Amino acid sequence: MNKNELLALIEKKRSELIQVAMSNGLNSTDAIKFSQELDALLNEYNRTFLKKA
Repeated sequence: MNKNELLALIEKKRSELIQVAMSNGLNSTDAIKFSQELDALLNEYNRTFLKKA
């Protein structure tokens, strides 16, 4: 997966999280699930593209 594809997935997941949190609350099961998925995508981005030299 290239950088732009991963960034697009991150933005999509972030939007989904915001929508779920607004309708179900931040502590809902769905919001927690989306938040964990977003964390995993951000961690992948950091590991892949922000490695320290």
